[in-house]
Amino acid sequence: MIKLSVLDQSPIRSGGLHADAIAETLKLAQAVDQLGYSRYWVAEHHNSLGLACTVPEILISRIASMTNRLRVGAGGIMLSHYSPLKVAETFRMLETLFPGRIDLGVGRAPGTDRRTSAALRPGSDGWGAEQFPGQVEDLMGFVSDRTAANHPFASVRAVPTGPGIPPLWLLGSSDQSGALAANFGCGFSFAHFINNHGGTDVMRAYRDHFQPSTEMQQPQGILAVFALCAETDDEAERLCSSRDLWRLRLDQGIMGPFPSVEEATSYPYTAAERTRIALNQQRQVVGSPERVKAQLLELCQAYEVNELLLLTICFDFESRRRSYELLADAFRLSDGV
Repeated sequence: MIKLSVLDQSPIRSGGLHADAIAETLKLAQAVDQLGYSRYWVAEHHNSLGLACTVPEILISRIASMTNRLRVGAGGIMLSHYSPLKVAETFRMLETLFPGRIDLGVGRAPGTDRRTSAALRPGSDGWGAEQFPGQVEDLMGFVSDRTAANHPFASVRAVPTGPGIPPLWLLGSSDQSGALAANFGCGFSFAHFINNHGGTDVMRAYRDHFQPSTEMQQPQGILAVFALCAETDDEAERLCSSRDLWRLRLDQGIMGPFPSVEEATSYPYTAAERTRIALNQQRQVVGSPERVKAQLLELCQAYEVNELLLLTICFDFESRRRSYELLADAFRLSDGV
């Protein structure tokens, strides 16, 4: 059985506020909790006019308190900005408050521009990617309370302690993240919505080289996919025009709010821009329930996964909520509720 989960970037509509985007995240989480989705992961971005969540751990706590069935987590914490100890303490606290329902997903990307990244970590070069493997190792040690005896902080404990710990997932769109997840015995989520080339090889290498950890004995892979569903193919493609224009602008260095369908369909695209949009659309699954389900099942087979993390963005919130509802029906999620 294929499990469906949600990745929410808390998108901001043109004319809307950051507060509106966060309120819609909360409403969407409650809706998919009732529909039978498995997880709800919130993303981290900074200094953005298009994506609203800067502090996933606070949003996770609120979502978990408003839902009953969902596992709730970060997709993900941008670890390069933070102390592994502080992240471990935060997620141990969340696990204490919501036992058995918290996921700790971490990523290597900064989730912002270089200047903002430097402001988050004064004195750094703004990226810090070279420190990431060591940070992951330290984070795992603090979360599991198994820091190596020769570690300079071996006597430091991340509290509160408890019978359970949040499982660690590495998020990525390259072979480097997959290799780290395999080495450390973590779960791995591949971001197909960022990179649709070579991902099947990355996921296969992750499984082949997986080293069991105390927390995870077998490799666990999730595929993160952009998917937008409506009653008809034409309607879904119309709704997706907003994100198509937003993504084009992002490629041009413009991180603004999501435009309306009317703005997107009346935009005077150049031939080069239309080519760029066509390339971006190769990373999307858009259409009627039948078409989207069929394409998602093909991806599951190609990547050899049984869980999809669905990112859905369009200008109208009700259309976004409806997309998740249509896919829940198509995959018969209610049978497992």
